Amino acid sequence: MSGMMLTLLLCLSVGTISVVHCGNPYLFFTWNVTYGTLSPLGVPQQVILINGQFPGPNINSTTNNNIVLNVFNNLDEPFLVTWNGIQQRKNSWQDGTLGTMCPIPPGTNYTYQFQVKDQIGSYMYYPTTAMHKAGGAFGGLRVNSRLLIPVPYADPEDDYTVLIGDWYTKSHTQLKKLLDSGRSMARPEGVLINGKSSKGDGKDEPLFVMKPGKTYKYRICNVGLKNSLNFRIQGHSMTLVEMEGSHTVQNTYDSLDVHLGQCFSVLVTADKDPKDYYMVASTRFTKSVLTGKGIIRYENGKGPAAPELPKAPVGWAWSLNQFRSFRWNLTASAARPNPQGSYHYGKINITRTIKLVNSASKVDGKLRYAINGISHVDAETPLKLADYYKVDDKVFKFDTMKDPPPATAADKITMVPNVVNITMKDFVEIIFENPEKSLQTWHLDGYSFFSVASEPGTWTPEKRSNYNLLDAVSRYTVQVFPKSWAAILLTFDNAGMWNVRSEQLERRYLGQQFYVGVENIARSLRNEYNMPDNALVCGIVKDMPKPTPYSM
Repeated sequence: MSGMMLTLLLCLSVGTISVVHCGNPYLFFTWNVTYGTLSPLGVPQQVILINGQFPGPNINSTTNNNIVLNVFNNLDEPFLVTWNGIQQRKNSWQDGTLGTMCPIPPGTNYTYQFQVKDQIGSYMYYPTTAMHKAGGAFGGLRVNSRLLIPVPYADPEDDYTVLIGDWYTKSHTQLKKLLDSGRSMARPEGVLINGKSSKGDGKDEPLFVMKPGKTYKYRICNVGLKNSLNFRIQGHSMTLVEMEGSHTVQNTYDSLDVHLGQCFSVLVTADKDPKDYYMVASTRFTKSVLTGKGIIRYENGKGPAAPELPKAPVGWAWSLNQFRSFRWNLTASAARPNPQGSYHYGKINITRTIKLVNSASKVDGKLRYAINGISHVDAETPLKLADYYKVDDKVFKFDTMKDPPPATAADKITMVPNVVNITMKDFVEIIFENPEKSLQTWHLDGYSFFSVASEPGTWTPEKRSNYNLLDAVSRYTVQVFPKSWAAILLTFDNAGMWNVRSEQLERRYLGQQFYVGVENIARSLRNEYNMPDNALVCGIVKDMPKPTPYSM
């Protein structure tokens, strides 16, 4: 069968799901989501498996691939999964959050379809319903370069995904009950690397094997729930080449602080004595340090890993300085974000400034988290559907969150669906201000942004003189250090309803998130795709006739 005929058949077979990108390859996946019993930290507990795997299977794609992924929900409650960092252009319908999609009911299935664009790099997926992420169902998602787009380093001998994260021995349902009762989920019990933690008794199987003299690529992602982690490899340095879809200046590090939701790609050369070595991930900014480790084995190597582990840095000032050392690789030939037709983002006039201040308080005796005094509550009708069906006034109100935040925002919390209206193509400055003693990490769906500054204290307009307006890394998460602020710049040119959330699962579940509504006022297909034919419909729009589709 000719390639053209195959492409035509593929287009016909998926044409009823969503907008079809004919001419680009399709990757088809089927996922069965089930419960299982494992003992990641030596204690039997219920976990969530994808095709029997914990963590879930790696999605290995190439730029412009069309992903068609059929998810069968065999759990006893609704389920959704999001694609952290993947910029689904004009397609928030597939974003996998409760503000954009109806969850997949138990015993049913739903087929996601989206295209990975020119985002060469490392990403992850994880569930957004309830506290499911605390049970598993997360995994790595990589976007490789097409042959026409060279990357700024030689092809490695192999490419490994390393999923690090803190872990609780309580099940996701137990943790949810704690939060629903008004209490905190407290501290995790350990740290896992690819779902395991080496015992160090000489019986551990290696997670990865390296040939002496060869260079390997490690994609390190923090899929945890609460803590930043420091990652290092015993006796080896790491050359940073990519983070969150952007190639970086290739600095070398002995260790890397990887905050929640972040992914780094490093090159490691097997140039030491051929034996076993530990890779180590340990919690940062915690009173008691939890450590997870795994074995890297040299091929035909002899000898166990040395018991003495490399030490992690101390204090968050070290981490702030490391953040400042990250720079965008401006000479890389791979695709880079191009806001408003210019790589020179520092020369674009700011249209709007939004200041966001996180807080924690109690409502009716129960713990809640908020942004500018608003604690988000998921509506029965997804916000995107309410907006599309033009019944948004019955589900939510735009801009209930005030900017700047009121003086009472830290003490008085209002619980409502939290949606900010932003005009299409505005170039926006967002300030994340953190008055608390703990580090915060934030993620924005559907976009990458320029992380231009992070400093102690409170933000004022005069702080703009300290922004990196030349080579700040374009990424999809930003950490905000204790009693500090961080600034990002981006063009809101992707129509849809997009989630901004704390990457701390407890905080996100208890309200520390909101949605950005970038409206397709013209209802044009040039700005946004139509609702997919297979979209799940729920809430007040369930029995309503579908609106007139967008047109050109």
